[in-house]
Amino acid sequence: MDIGVPLKELGEVDVTPLVEAVLALPQAAWEENQQRQEDYDVHKRTESVVLIFTDGSGWPDITVTRESGWDLLAESAVPLMEDILRRHYPPGGTIVRAMAAKLLPGEVITPHRDSHPSFHHGHRIHIPIKTNPRVRFMIDGRPYKFKVGQAYEINNQKTHSVMNKGSEARINFIFDYVPPEMIDTSSLQATGAVTA
Repeated sequence: MDIGVPLKELGEVDVTPLVEAVLALPQAAWEENQQRQEDYDVHKRTESVVLIFTDGSGWPDITVTRESGWDLLAESAVPLMEDILRRHYPPGGTIVRAMAAKLLPGEVITPHRDSHPSFHHGHRIHIPIKTNPRVRFMIDGRPYKFKVGQAYEINNQKTHSVMNKGSEARINFIFDYVPPEMIDTSSLQATGAVTA
């Protein structure tokens, strides 16, 4: 969503339970769901554990599904997402995507803008789980440093990219929240969507 600025800081969040759950995941969990890597060329060099997903087909009459990552991370992720939404966004919308996303050392997410209508109408929220000083998140030509213990909304309608020149992976938890005025939740075909 175009939020009028490249990045909005959402303040401090208690990430400890989610950090512990994500860092305890076995490597097989990161490799199980390859849909993002197959659907979005810019994410080919990432790994993800997907809790909730839509490909956005038929927007705004979309199907949102719970994926294999739900059983692994929902217990720690859902309360955190609900807390952020309660403090910053209007109630009654739907979380249409939620995932832990890993960018391996030395890898890059090339410059892009999120173009599907669901990205135009949804808030894209990032919660850093693990980072290092050599990660650079660029939005609209400017570098940003994300800190663990903080939450951020990015303007995904601006060109953005990520570079990890460090020796450790960068992991963010990312979720997309579509406010109630942007989607008719009564027509949403949800097999596990989280509404807030």
